[in-house]
Amino acid sequence: MNRITSFFWICSGADRNLLQKCPTESSKYAGIGATIFFTGLFAAIAAGYALFTVFDHLGLATAFGLLWGLMIFNLDRYIVSSMRKEGRTKSELLMASPRLILAIIISIVIAKPLELKIFEKEIEPELVMMEQETYARQEKEFYARVNPSRDSLGRQIDILKKEIALKVLERNSRVRAAQEEADGTGGSKKKNLGPIYKIKKADADAVEKELQELSTRNNKRINELQDAVDRKDSLIAGEYNLLEKKKMNGPAARMEALDRISDKSSAIAWANWFIMLLFIAIEISPVLVKLMSPRGPYDNLLRQTEHEFKVQELESVTKQNAEAKEKASTLPTHEKNFLSDKLDASL
Repeated sequence: MNRITSFFWICSGADRNLLQKCPTESSKYAGIGATIFFTGLFAAIAAGYALFTVFDHLGLATAFGLLWGLMIFNLDRYIVSSMRKEGRTKSELLMASPRLILAIIISIVIAKPLELKIFEKEIEPELVMMEQETYARQEKEFYARVNPSRDSLGRQIDILKKEIALKVLERNSRVRAAQEEADGTGGSKKKNLGPIYKIKKADADAVEKELQELSTRNNKRINELQDAVDRKDSLIAGEYNLLEKKKMNGPAARMEALDRISDKSSAIAWANWFIMLLFIAIEISPVLVKLMSPRGPYDNLLRQTEHEFKVQELESVTKQNAEAKEKASTLPTHEKNFLSDKLDASL
């Protein structure tokens, strides 16, 4: 038990020799040391898990997690051991404010990976939806890029086919007019093959000839355009197959998914905040324990020891200056005055 207490004293940054003279302060500084130790331990565990989600390598995550935990442990130990209980709350709080701010930043960084693990079952379906949305957006962007040139070829083919269709309608109309003139159902209403019929038949034949020429010309062009469309479709199909359906499973995607489900569910949003506040409380607990602890015998004894050290230092400097002045009395006057001024300035 004494070894554990001594270990926590070391963690608190307190002077063990002074603590042994203050038995009533033993448990307080053992508690402060335990708080610092477990804060560093929790920081190491959380940072190790966070780095494991990034690197997916147990060795690297363990090494950097331990390094992070030791850094937090050393930082807390330094800040707590350097804080002096003088009964001035404002000055003590001002001194601790950098650590409090840093604690908030560290908590946000460390809490996120654990939140992702806690809400993993809720995040997985959201990741699937995000993958589908991403792929749908990729498809839309892909077709928006490739469709205009293909549609242009298709419009040209439609125009050529429409020209042929219009010419067919004209041909049919002329043939029908000639036939009606021949059987007396139209035109002059006289059944004969006279001059009027011959004129209409000649018009129909002329249009038929135009239709044949137009069909030959347009069909040739249509075939060329259709070949171009087929080649374009082949290229589009090849590029489409190259579209990657990436699985969204990284930390950034998971954080985005957590934000999305937090927006949808107020319960998850509140849980996020409470987890964050919990980690902030854990991170700032060593400083809070030191701030909340009352001034005790150890603080008085530490102040007295530091004051005695300053007095001894001042006495030592004064003695050295006196000896130097005594030696300087044997020097010439101008050197004596110069050295005396220097010694007075050092006091």
